[in-house]
Amino acid sequence: MNNKQNNILAPTDMCIITTYRCPMRCKMCNIWQHPTEKSKEIKAKDLEILPNVKFVNITGGEPFVREDLNEIVDVLFSKSPRVVISTSGWFSDRIIALAKQYPKIGIRISIEGLSMKNDELRGQQGGFDKGLKTLLELRDMGIKDIGFGITVSNNNSEDMLSLYRLSKNLNMEFATAAFHNSYYFHKYDNCITNKDKVIKDFEELIRLQFKEHSPKAWFRAFFNNGLINYIEGNRRILPCEAGLVNFFVDPYGEVYPCNGLEERYWKESMGNILQASNFSEIWESEQANKVREKVRTCPKNCWMVGTASPVMKKYIQYPLGWVLKNKMNSLLNRPLCLEKKWYDVGQSPEQGNLKQR
Repeated sequence: MNNKQNNILAPTDMCIITTYRCPMRCKMCNIWQHPTEKSKEIKAKDLEILPNVKFVNITGGEPFVREDLNEIVDVLFSKSPRVVISTSGWFSDRIIALAKQYPKIGIRISIEGLSMKNDELRGQQGGFDKGLKTLLELRDMGIKDIGFGITVSNNNSEDMLSLYRLSKNLNMEFATAAFHNSYYFHKYDNCITNKDKVIKDFEELIRLQFKEHSPKAWFRAFFNNGLINYIEGNRRILPCEAGLVNFFVDPYGEVYPCNGLEERYWKESMGNILQASNFSEIWESEQANKVREKVRTCPKNCWMVGTASPVMKKYIQYPLGWVLKNKMNSLLNRPLCLEKKWYDVGQSPEQGNLKQR
């Protein structure tokens, strides 16, 4: 099967879920209740089959429970110039040791609020202190690609604003998410109940991001407006095209289009790297095309960075127009225009329509 003939683009982004083992006990995620068996997890050599891409995210569970994480990182740096690890920050010494070995590594530590709120939501005392201390040590080491992010759930959106200000003072990256339901999190009852408060705080975050001098911050504001849209229960402002330019590999080697799948709607693998002789055998297969068609008509409206970022880049004219308009509003001290516009780019009318299921 020929990529060009079938209009199947080579992937640019991939996420490797190294394990479902995790020391945290997060209220918004039950991965820790469903750990993988260490002996059954994919090994570094299994990842050699993966294609060259622009960006790799390593996640879990907690990636730093893997004693061979340095071997995994070594393989993935041969596949991409940028590798970022998402971590709880719990294993501080291991994080510092890996960063010394790979100074170009990216580290994102999940922090769900200020000290008391973070430790409450993550189920481990001292998590905030460990995470912040690790970030400060990484900064002192000269590691550039570092930062933290928050998953907004119930009653932590105000802390989000404090963490944002902290990130700016420390000159670190700051990422946002809202909690979702999926097989990956083993959660199906995540629901933001204090929507008015959360939306108000996201709107304030967007206002602050437009005060920055960084275009990257302005496009993050667009992403955050998409999170507001998601929280309100609307259709995605841009379509989901998971499995076209991005993919996830789970700890057993299964290749999925995203990590937002739910079996009650659908959940299907594109193939398994342990059973393929090369990655194109999976990526160009009829099974992969079948999964892409399911994505095209998926009833869910997830808005996660892994699937939002690729379409923001692909349909850049829409985020760009929104950004330019609101940056001008910000400069002129006019109210921002935060309408939840649905951009029609020819997506299936079935996508995002939960009423059809």
